[in-house]
Amino acid sequence: MDKKIRVLVAKAGLDGHDRGAKVIAAALKDAGMEVIYTGLRQTPEMIVEAAIQEDVDAIGISVLSGAHMTIFPSVKKMLESREVDDILLFGGGIIPDEDAAKLYELGIGKLFTPGASTFEIVDYLKTWVENHPKK
Repeated sequence: MDKKIRVLVAKAGLDGHDRGAKVIAAALKDAGMEVIYTGLRQTPEMIVEAAIQEDVDAIGISVLSGAHMTIFPSVKKMLESREVDDILLFGGGIIPDEDAAKLYELGIGKLFTPGASTFEIVDYLKTWVENHPKK
């Protein structure tokens, strides 16, 4: 793949714990990806706008606050309302299996919980982008 994979990494809502997001961002950079880290306390609107402006391949949202059932669907709906269907929305954090199943039904990409391998995340993104070229 000639073009570098571009990933926006975001912390949404009032969640102030960003160590995991920074670790993932560093691992993605080490794997040769371009990473845009939005910082803390981003709204779904801010995340979607940044993703579109930066022409990213994927949005990774880290949620540890328990707001995953609000944040992921909000971002997904905003992407759909902007007719953006070529950006992967994936994420991680403290997400119970039953909630993850509901989010997968909405079309959210893979959700990585604490302890997930950074190699697994990198491989997932590379495979997804390879199989879903940007329009």
